[in-house]
Amino acid sequence: MSVITGVLFHAGGASCASVCYTPQREPRGWSWQTYWLAQAVVCWLVLPVLGAWITIPHLMEVLAEAPKSAMYKSFILGAAYGIGGTAFGLAIRYIGFSLTYAISVGISCVVGTLLPPLVHGELLSILDKTGSGWVMSGVAMGALGISVCGLAGWSKEKELEKNEKIKSSFSFAKGLPLCLLAGVLSAVYGFSLDQGQPIADVAQKYGAGLFRINVIYIFSNTGAFLSTAVYCIYLHIKKQTFSEYKKSTDDKRSSALSINYVMAFITGVLWYSQFFFYGLGHTRLGEYKFSSWAIHMIMLVLFSSIVGLVLKEWKEVKGRTKWTLAVAVIILIFAVLVLTYGNYLGSAGAAA
Repeated sequence: MSVITGVLFHAGGASCASVCYTPQREPRGWSWQTYWLAQAVVCWLVLPVLGAWITIPHLMEVLAEAPKSAMYKSFILGAAYGIGGTAFGLAIRYIGFSLTYAISVGISCVVGTLLPPLVHGELLSILDKTGSGWVMSGVAMGALGISVCGLAGWSKEKELEKNEKIKSSFSFAKGLPLCLLAGVLSAVYGFSLDQGQPIADVAQKYGAGLFRINVIYIFSNTGAFLSTAVYCIYLHIKKQTFSEYKKSTDDKRSSALSINYVMAFITGVLWYSQFFFYGLGHTRLGEYKFSSWAIHMIMLVLFSSIVGLVLKEWKEVKGRTKWTLAVAVIILIFAVLVLTYGNYLGSAGAAA
C-alpha cells in the first residue's frame, strides 16, 4: 500500500508540474527574464526554505549537524540543474516545445533514474532483486512513450505552422545540442537529492519522518536559483529590462503589474509543489526508490499531454497525429503501471 501511496504522491507532483506553465500565458508587458526570475524567487528560494522550516523539527540543529560536504554537493548539482532548465528554454526556440520535451525529458528520465545506483555501484546488485526487471522495463517503456509523444508534438507543430502560415525558425543543428545539455543536466537534479541524503538522514533522526527530503531542497533548489538568476540578470543588463519589476510595459491594463506578480507566484507555487510531493512519494517507494525520477518524468509528460488536450491545443491537427498521441499516452500509462508493480514486488520481497 505504501508503494501505491508513493506513486499517487508522484502523480500529484507531476500534475502540478504539468500545469505550472499555464499561468505564464496571462502576464503582459514582462520579458521572459522578468517573469522567470520572479517565479524562481518563489519556487527555488523562498518556498524551499519556508517548507523546510515548517516541516523539519529543530531545523537549525539539523543543519549544524549535517555533513557540509553533502550540502555543497547538493547545491552544486542543483546549480547544474538550473543551467539545464535554461538550456531547455533555449532549445524550444529552435526545435519547438514537443521535440525538446521528447529529447530532453527522455534523456533525463533514463539518466536521472540510473545515475544514482550507477555511481553508488549498486546497479548490478539491484538487477538481481525481485521486481527489478519490471522496474527497468518500465523505465525503457517510459522513454519510448516520451519519444512517441515528442513525435506527435513535432507533427502538431509542423501542421499548425503550415495551417497558420507561420514562418518557422526551426534549426535542429542548434536545438539538438541544447536538448542534450538540458537532458543530462536536468537529470542531475535527482542525483542532487541523492547526494543530499545524509542531510535528510539527520533530519530523520530529529523526527522529520516522511518530510525529511524537504531539508535537501534548501540546497538543491537554491543552487538552481543561483544559476537561473545569473542568466536572468545577464539578460536584464543586456536588454535593460530591470524597470519591468516596477512598471509593466502593457499600458492597456492598470492592473497588469499586479496580475503579473500573481501569475508568477502561482507558477512558483505549482513548480515547488512538484518537489514537495516528489519527496513524499520518494520516501514511500522502498527498495527501488531510485525509480522515483522515472515515475515523475513519465507522469509529467503524460499529464502535460492531457492538459494540452483539455486546452484544445490538438484541435486543428490531423487524425494521424492524434492517433500518435493516443498511442503515446497508452504507452506512458502502461509504463507507470509496470513501474508501480515492480516497486510493489521489490517492497514485498524486502519484507519477506
